Amino acid sequence: MKVIKFGGSSLADANQIKKVCDIVLADPSRRIVVVSAPGKRFSEDEKVTDMLIKVADTYTQKCEAINEVNAVVARYESIAKDLNMGISIVEEIKKDLNDRLINRPKSNAKFMDLMKAAGEDNSAKLVAAYMKQIGINAEYINPKEAGMILSDESGNARVLPKSYEKLAKLANRETIMVFPGFFGYSEAGEVVTFSRGGSDVTGSVLAAAVDAEVYENYTDVDSVFAANPKIVNNPQPIPLFTYEEMRELSYAGFSVLHEETLEPVYRKGIKVNIRNTNNPSAPGTLIVPQSDNPEITSPVVGIAAEKGFITIHVEKYMMNREIGFGRRMLQILEEEGVSYEHTPSGIDSISIIVKKKNCSREQMKNIIQKMYSQLDVDSIKVDDSQAILMIVGRGMTNTIGIASRATTALTKDNINIKMINQGSSEVSIMFGVAEQEADKAVISMYKEFFGE
Repeated sequence: MKVIKFGGSSLADANQIKKVCDIVLADPSRRIVVVSAPGKRFSEDEKVTDMLIKVADTYTQKCEAINEVNAVVARYESIAKDLNMGISIVEEIKKDLNDRLINRPKSNAKFMDLMKAAGEDNSAKLVAAYMKQIGINAEYINPKEAGMILSDESGNARVLPKSYEKLAKLANRETIMVFPGFFGYSEAGEVVTFSRGGSDVTGSVLAAAVDAEVYENYTDVDSVFAANPKIVNNPQPIPLFTYEEMRELSYAGFSVLHEETLEPVYRKGIKVNIRNTNNPSAPGTLIVPQSDNPEITSPVVGIAAEKGFITIHVEKYMMNREIGFGRRMLQILEEEGVSYEHTPSGIDSISIIVKKKNCSREQMKNIIQKMYSQLDVDSIKVDDSQAILMIVGRGMTNTIGIASRATTALTKDNINIKMINQGSSEVSIMFGVAEQEADKAVISMYKEFFGE
């Protein structure tokens, strides 16, 4: 069995959905189909998920959102019409959206999750109905009934271990199962979503649950590239790399996969194949547990940068002699509900790097106050305009001079390095740079390790 996931661009209109069906039917082992909400049809278009966010925001403010709901219904109606489907599926979608408004949870966060999930849910219902119409033995799968149980964290949920045993039963069905991505249900029975782009995670969870042969992730590019094509012109494709390399790159802004995608399949050793809906004959990029390929042409396989980080630089004289300082410092973050990303340190100083989206101004204010009062630190400086630049590659482990080449390249292009950190596995080196220099730094690194 294969689990196959299609992104929003693959479901944006009727022609794309026809391509999806052709791809699914081309391989009888493609039995679980995970779908996203319809994406953009053209560059100025709006994604259905963004339209649903408008519905939620407008309804919260005005207690009505007729125009916004009608706009969402019109998108689905356009797709259904071009697929020569009847009006019943459109009426079903319209009723679903209005029911979600009528049954609005008191919590704004839960209401937002409920509305955002409508994109994938109705996409799955439409695709399943179309497959049935053209004679495919297909069915829509309700995540609640199937057992997609998530933590009760609105907009940032994680799958609970008990889900896997329930979802494994899908392997016994003989239909082609169309499963909506991005959301599941809390143990209390309420809709909760993964973070944005979480349909990738849904596919990975299902692949692990049914012990799939491979998890195929279809998008709108032929492969993963060594750098973002929006930053670097015509970057080299990557035919194969490891979970660890992909995880590092996803963390640093590679938009091909959600950064949490690989955890479920990693534990089962399931390969991931990233492919192109618009060019299904292309082999794409294969992500594997480990590679024994000795032919590594470049020690660096990919380069990425992610903006939106904050660095809290803490100084205290003789910090290294104070037992328990680090624990107490991180406990302050825990008390404020803030997760940290990195903690590079010196003898009398330590830097804590957090993502802006995970730390509000109020939380930051509380953290600083507590550090001064509870840790008696000498000074705290906050830099809220930092980017993380990553160079990644398993070939770096046995190659001398990578860090030297990287720092020299940045120096040549007059890019200031605020921080350097290398993991113990030596698969990646991380640099802290100013947000405004992030794209320039990616280009600089690409030229150094891949040429002009």
